[in-house]
Amino acid sequence: MSQPPDEHQNPPAGPPPAAAPGSYPPPGAAPYPSMGDQSAPQQPGGYPPPPGGYPPPPGTFPPPGVGQPPAGPWPAGMGPAGPPPKKKFGVGKIVLIVLAVLLVLCAGGATAVWFAVKDEVTETVDASRTRLVAPDTLAGRPKITDPQLQQAADDMVREIQSTVQNETSAVGAFYGDPAQEDLVMIVGASGLMSDPQQELDEAIKGLSTQLALTNMTSVDPGPLGGEASCGDGQSEDLPLGICVWADRGSVGTVVMFFSSRADAEAEFVTMRGQIQQRE
Repeated sequence: MSQPPDEHQNPPAGPPPAAAPGSYPPPGAAPYPSMGDQSAPQQPGGYPPPPGGYPPPPGTFPPPGVGQPPAGPWPAGMGPAGPPPKKKFGVGKIVLIVLAVLLVLCAGGATAVWFAVKDEVTETVDASRTRLVAPDTLAGRPKITDPQLQQAADDMVREIQSTVQNETSAVGAFYGDPAQEDLVMIVGASGLMSDPQQELDEAIKGLSTQLALTNMTSVDPGPLGGEASCGDGQSEDLPLGICVWADRGSVGTVVMFFSSRADAEAEFVTMRGQIQQRE
C-alpha cells in the first residue's frame, strides 16, 4: 500500500527562503570566506572584508579607520589640522609707516626753496607748473575710502601743508584692497626744489633708518625726469616695496605693502605719471 510523500524528507524544489533583513549570509548559503583565505574576494577599493567574514551593509565602504580619518564631531581642539588663519592686518601698522614716511618727507622737503638760475629757465617753468594729485584709481587699483585710512591720508596732507616750505600741492592716499594684501600708499609734495639729488639722498637716508630700507637702486624716473630709486623696506615683519622720486618741482614716495623692490619698480613709472601732473 502506497504512502503519501513525506514533505520533510523530500522538500519540494524551489527558491531558497529569503534572508531576514540584516542577516548575513542567507540561510542555506555558503559562508563568506574568512580573512585568512587568500582567495577571498576584495571589496571595492581593495579593502579586505571586515572581521567576521561578512561584508558591511551598502554605503559603508571603506570601513571606518581604513585610509581616512573617522567622522566628527571632534572634541574642541582635536579636529584635523586646517590651513593656518591669516594674520589680521590692522590699521595701526599702516599709521606707523605713515608717520615714518612723513618724518622723512617733511624733514627733507622743508629745504625746498625758490630758485631762479638763468640757464635753468625751462626747468624752473616746468617745476612751477607741477602739481601732485590723488587720482580715483592708481595703476588699476581703486582709491580706498575706509574711514580710518582716509583719516590717515588727510593727516598726511595736513602735515605736509603745515611743514614743507613753499609747498604748492600735497598728496596722501591709499589704493587697493588690504584684505587681498594689495595696498599702495602715496605721499608727496610739489614746490620748487633747488637740489633734487639732495632731496632724494635725504629721503633715502631717512627711510633706511625708519623702515629698514635695503637694496636701494637707481631706476628709470620715466618721462617726467628727475631722480628716482627703489628698494626693499620692512616694518614689524611686513615687507614693503618703496620708490622715491625728486625733481625740480616735486618729491614723493610710493609704498607698496606686502611687496618688494622689484614689484614697486615695475609699476613706479605708471603710478608717478598718474600722480604728478603739469598744468
